[in-house]
Amino acid sequence: MAGEGALREPKIPRAARALTSSGAFAWSLGNTLVSRLGTLGIGIVLARILGPEQFGTFAIALVALMAVLSFNELGVSLAIVRWPGDPAVIAPTVNTISVIGSTIFCAVAWLATPSFTALMGDASATWVLRLLIVSVLVNGAVAAPAALLQREFAERTRMGIDQVNVWVGAISSVVLALAGFGAMALAIGRLLGGIISAIMFLRASPLPYRFGWDKASAGALLKFGLPLAGSSMIVFAIGYADQLATGAMLGPIALGLYVLAFNLSSWPLSIVSQPLRRVAPATFAALAQDFAGLKKFIIALSSIVACATIPAFIALAVAAEPLVRFVYGDPWSQAAPVLSWLVIAALSKVFCELAYDCIVVIGSTTAILRIQVIGLLVLIPSLLAGARFGGLAGVAAVQAAVAFAVMLPLYLWNLRSLGIGLGALSARLWLPVLAGLGLGAAGWMLVASIENALLGLLAVGGLCLATMAGLIYLRREDLASLRGIARAKTLEETS
Repeated sequence: MAGEGALREPKIPRAARALTSSGAFAWSLGNTLVSRLGTLGIGIVLARILGPEQFGTFAIALVALMAVLSFNELGVSLAIVRWPGDPAVIAPTVNTISVIGSTIFCAVAWLATPSFTALMGDASATWVLRLLIVSVLVNGAVAAPAALLQREFAERTRMGIDQVNVWVGAISSVVLALAGFGAMALAIGRLLGGIISAIMFLRASPLPYRFGWDKASAGALLKFGLPLAGSSMIVFAIGYADQLATGAMLGPIALGLYVLAFNLSSWPLSIVSQPLRRVAPATFAALAQDFAGLKKFIIALSSIVACATIPAFIALAVAAEPLVRFVYGDPWSQAAPVLSWLVIAALSKVFCELAYDCIVVIGSTTAILRIQVIGLLVLIPSLLAGARFGGLAGVAAVQAAVAFAVMLPLYLWNLRSLGIGLGALSARLWLPVLAGLGLGAAGWMLVASIENALLGLLAVGGLCLATMAGLIYLRREDLASLRGIARAKTLEETS
């Protein structure tokens, strides 16, 4: 029975547990850095080959795909990460729910595709989207194996799988784009990489892949997952409402410009947040019964994350114009002012996601849903007004304002249940904030005074790296605290 399984010690191999969460984060960070550095160059090639219009066509399809992926497995895979007992008890039921849910949502999305692309003003995106929709089935099929690897901190294995996914997809896309496939090149490449990585997930899974149905487990999973799936749908709406508004009101070319700026603004976010979100939920779950330890871990983690992200985002904001012109060329220059606004939203999102994972793991999924509903109610009318009166820059400014002034305070307010108030966080964040503001002023002067775009970018980048290194050195006690907590918890679990 599910209740009995929750009391038993996990039976799956614990070799991956030899990596502490800090070690897993290091592997995950390396994974993301390698992926991002490689795909950044490939993305530049694709943007120059395709131009804003074809890039916008693919962006329309990608927005729809991300919508379905945000809830296709009904939120049940995350339950594996936080399950206190043997995950073998629930894995077959999770597989069944994930595949059935993905199949249903894939069929609905396939039928709705023509209406969606017409609404977004680009009917040529219909078959690009339909091809991408197949990724929903692939994603749902391997949701449980991916969650099991996350639970086991198996980031070394995950790195190999992700690298295959990224490079197969990216190289295929470039070759097909050069052959004249246009936006379809991106869709084919993404699907091909996803299929190959799915096969690798199945082979690397700590548990045999099988289907099953345990009524008690299914009820517990759906009770946990459905609020989270509903929240994920709203998370998607908040994260992509700006792109939906841009495509529907300003057209596919404007969307292509906006998405380029969005991707650039998300680059520092993905480097830190993506590996962090693979490791943090399992770490939070391990500390869930130790509120004092969890509080100390979150505060220290927030401090280190701020030292790594605030300088990077501010440097990106002040160097937006020379960066876009130098890297992507003049046809993309209208993306620069959009980028300067979107980095504010991306920086806020780093800390929102950290709070999100913590709140979910301690079981407050309804609190997440409440936060997202409030944010969405504020965001939608604001975006429509921003697009109407401010164009691309107006949409970006609204996104930044809502992320920083509405969503972030709501998430921080809900951390009070762990005894984490604004005072405790402010004591650790004031230094990186102050250093970031100083970096912004110095970076702006460098950009204004150096005519050569490349030299300006190198100067701002060097100043940014020096600031990050100095901040992490000054906050080295927080880094040591993180390692100590993770190591102690790992030893406790293996003893």
